Amino acid sequence: MTLEPANTAGVAKTATPLLKDELDIVIPTIRNLDFLEMWRPFFEPYHLIIVQDGDPSKTIKVPEGFDYELYNRNDINRILGPKASCISFKDSACRCFGYMVSKKKYIFTIDDDCFVAKDPSGKPVNALAQHIKNILSPSTPFFFNTLYDPFCEGADFVRGYPFSLREGVPTAVSHGLWLNIPDYDAPTQLVKPLERNTRYVDAVLTIPKGTLFPMCGMNLAFDRDLIGPAMYFGLMGDGQPIGRYDDMWAGWCTKVICDHLGLGVKTGLPYIFHSKASNPFVNLRKEYKGIFWQEEIIPFFQSAILPKDCTTVQKCYIELSKQVKEKLGKVDPYFDKLADAMVTWIEAWDELNPAGAGATVANGKA
Repeated sequence: MTLEPANTAGVAKTATPLLKDELDIVIPTIRNLDFLEMWRPFFEPYHLIIVQDGDPSKTIKVPEGFDYELYNRNDINRILGPKASCISFKDSACRCFGYMVSKKKYIFTIDDDCFVAKDPSGKPVNALAQHIKNILSPSTPFFFNTLYDPFCEGADFVRGYPFSLREGVPTAVSHGLWLNIPDYDAPTQLVKPLERNTRYVDAVLTIPKGTLFPMCGMNLAFDRDLIGPAMYFGLMGDGQPIGRYDDMWAGWCTKVICDHLGLGVKTGLPYIFHSKASNPFVNLRKEYKGIFWQEEIIPFFQSAILPKDCTTVQKCYIELSKQVKEKLGKVDPYFDKLADAMVTWIEAWDELNPAGAGATVANGKA
């Protein structure tokens, strides 16, 4: 399989884009968004929320024809006031601010070094369309189907699958994958510097209940109404002892809450073409505490139990924050700070998204 992104120059724009008025595309960035040209046939009908990281005085250029709003650090501080402390700085974790200010039911988030992939036949992959398919069909977390997603074309429930479970549950998260540069941690990058992912596995599967997974935020969609408040990417980057665990943290919290509330998480298709390997030495500096801490963090999430009266995502998340403080606070004082930030995040979310009202937020400059 040739490792290069797809050429979308001749691709016709989607005639009737699905969920056009119900989905926002959130992109964190520090640079001009030239990569959008490649995605134009697939993204142009949708509204973009761009979260500018780093220096707010820098101008980010967005190609003509895209409908977008752009928020920088000054906008975040203005909108959230003191609660802006829960949004990371100089880290792609700042993307979760876009989730908070969106007013749409669905979110798709992508990194600016992710290009359009080709499927094995050489056809460009419309990643967004596949995520929408995943999220609009049910998940099956309570019993594993050996033909993977039974709602995919050409598949179904296999013999022996309980009929009582075939209705499935609502899908809250669709987690996509990447060709070319794999999403490895720094030690793996260092020992496999030339490794590239060429395997295109044509499958979508529901992650079973009780099973955690390492969520990558560079090619991800979710139902904001079902799980949005749990998609907090933590305190990372500038002034924090850890980085590159923002999406992992959100994934662990989200999966525990999805399992508790009876919601589904899918992984597999769609693929994007991940174009750029980050520096493994820089990554090691960001990750090294997390590499030790995850040996405590993962058993914590595996054993986390949420009480029955936690019936909303917000209640679940506040309860999880208390358990983080109580149990992970012993690992490092950072987790006390993170637990407090989790509460601040929910307070800020609820202020901008009052129950039963379409709250409006003054847009950033566009």
